[in-house]
Amino acid sequence: MLRSRPVVREALSRCRQAALARFCRNSRGGAASEFALVAAPFVALTLAILQVGIIYFAQQALETTVEQTARLVLTGQALSAGMSQAQFANALCINNPGLFNCSGFMIDLQQAASFAAVDTSKPTLTFKPDGSVSNTWQYNLGNPGDIMVMRVMYQWPVFLGPLSLNLANLSNNKHLLMATSVFRNEPT
Repeated sequence: MLRSRPVVREALSRCRQAALARFCRNSRGGAASEFALVAAPFVALTLAILQVGIIYFAQQALETTVEQTARLVLTGQALSAGMSQAQFANALCINNPGLFNCSGFMIDLQQAASFAAVDTSKPTLTFKPDGSVSNTWQYNLGNPGDIMVMRVMYQWPVFLGPLSLNLANLSNNKHLLMATSVFRNEPT
């Protein structure tokens, strides 16, 4: 086995130190490496902001759809036309701006004894083994002068981003959007 001489060892050490010094002084590719460090969090944050924005947009679109459709009950048009639950759901679908799958709407229309007794909270959804909602919803058009509560729910799909931003508030990794309209039916 050959032993290295102190001179050779010292030369190698100086050569390594010089290479390390050159590497540290070299600024070529610095922007690329800095971008690589910042790019992933930037893209993740951008996707998270986009997803939050889409959920807020969908929520506002659902609110508008519910307000337009609630006018059918408020003005007595639904009662005088004898609208069935399916016909009312179709009217809601017609007011849909195209963001929602019409079969995904869950409509709960019921009377309230007074404005103070109105329940506008989000319901707890229960699911069948196939993943569909097993809750039953009321459909009551009321009479002229009745206080009505119309709640429309929709399960909006959300996607986990690189930051694991989880906006799902349901067990099936969807976000429950809900729009509520409380009003008194107009007298005839």
